[in-house]
Amino acid sequence: MAANPQQHRLSPANPPERTDRNARSFPRWTFLTNHAHVLALLEREPDIVLREVALQVGITERAVQRIVQDLEEAQVIERERIGRRNRYRVHHDRALRHPIESHRTIGQLLRLVADPVEDTRGDAPDTSKDRDVSN
Repeated sequence: MAANPQQHRLSPANPPERTDRNARSFPRWTFLTNHAHVLALLEREPDIVLREVALQVGITERAVQRIVQDLEEAQVIERERIGRRNRYRVHHDRALRHPIESHRTIGQLLRLVADPVEDTRGDAPDTSKDRDVSN
């Protein structure tokens, strides 16, 4: 008995790729977590609205709100209310949380994933007090 191709394609081992409202396709998995994606966007654009973060990461706005709350509770970011909007500030000197990576900082992670265009303009975060990332 042949397997139904539609059933195989949508099995838990092979879920469909996520898409946002702009029909952008997202891979099934990535090397960085949604927390890292949200953090990178908040670093790049401190005044970004969470709805835009959700669209760019490919998750719901509510999921982004939970991630921002996690990052605030871990003292990785600070939220400043300016009128009806928020501005986010990232603490580059905070250590990464998992024991495998805890010898590195938030600043080092953000430097790793920073937009190369920003780096050439000099807009990359100042992480001069961070240890060297090369090894």
